[in-house]
Amino acid sequence: MAEDSTAWRTYEEVAVYLLNQFADALGLERVEGKQKVVGNITTAEWEIDGKGVKIGYEGFVVIECRRHLRSKLKQEEVAAVAYRIRDMGAKGGIIVSPLGFQEGAAKVAGAENIQDIHMDKDSTTTEYMLRFLDMVFIGVTDVGTATDELAVIRVEDHEP
Repeated sequence: MAEDSTAWRTYEEVAVYLLNQFADALGLERVEGKQKVVGNITTAEWEIDGKGVKIGYEGFVVIECRRHLRSKLKQEEVAAVAYRIRDMGAKGGIIVSPLGFQEGAAKVAGAENIQDIHMDKDSTTTEYMLRFLDMVFIGVTDVGTATDELAVIRVEDHEP
């Protein structure tokens, strides 16, 4: 079956919603949705999927979502996000994806203060798996009572 052509949009909306729910764990005051930000160097207007406002309003981080289903993000893709972060004067970035980064992309992310957050490709605001640093957040809907459950699990090794 073909993938829904709007699945990427839903993925972005769910990611921003969930990141806002877990903003404290990310060192953020709040997470805002899609918006345009003008670059400080280029004066180009950049559309970003989300904006995380740092605690104490000491800057922001750029949030980008990449719902790639066949391969991990490549070095060039992460470098492009790194340039936008630099142009906007952001303090760093977050890239949300189901598969994570290839080796070169991980090196760029590490050098440019970009966090890799894994979110399952079919996540919703109530049923999700979100993994970053040494934390895993899982949302489960109990069909019988339709209540949300959240489990926070620390894992020793965050490699899949």
